[in-house]
Amino acid sequence: MRVLVAIILAFISTAALADATGERKPDGRPPSATDVISGLYNFSRFQQGLLESTDLKGNAEVKNLAALRAEEAAKRDKALKQIQQAIGAEPRVDKTSSVSASLVEPETSDGPTYVRSFYASQIPEYESAIDLLERYLKAPDNAALAAFAREQLPMLRAQVKAAERTMADK
Repeated sequence: MRVLVAIILAFISTAALADATGERKPDGRPPSATDVISGLYNFSRFQQGLLESTDLKGNAEVKNLAALRAEEAAKRDKALKQIQQAIGAEPRVDKTSSVSASLVEPETSDGPTYVRSFYASQIPEYESAIDLLERYLKAPDNAALAAFAREQLPMLRAQVKAAERTMADK
């Protein structure tokens, strides 16, 4: 029962966080290049935060995955920085709560509970980033960023599917 409550709370907190960061546009307006760059920087911060969280409580599997995702986020940020500078965009990187806030508190969770919440916390973040890129590609305002988004989408989709499968197995 505690596991179910923890997963539900993780979904609620990350959904509220996505709404608060402005990644969802209720007016139906497609996101601009600046919106996309900002959203992807925030997604990268989330992925890098996963690594910090796993240092507190995580088995080798989640630590290795978090390190891999943080490395991918750093590479994505480097490519985004070049696009950002080329178009002169000034992204808004929001101050968001730490990743550990969306995960079960390490001192109150056991290993399997933490692992499930680790994967559960990623799914809404991935879905938000994928949605942002898909909406951008409907009316892109920058060719370089559109190409970057097309390159990122298959990888992000595969990663969220892997997280969903792994969470279902745990």
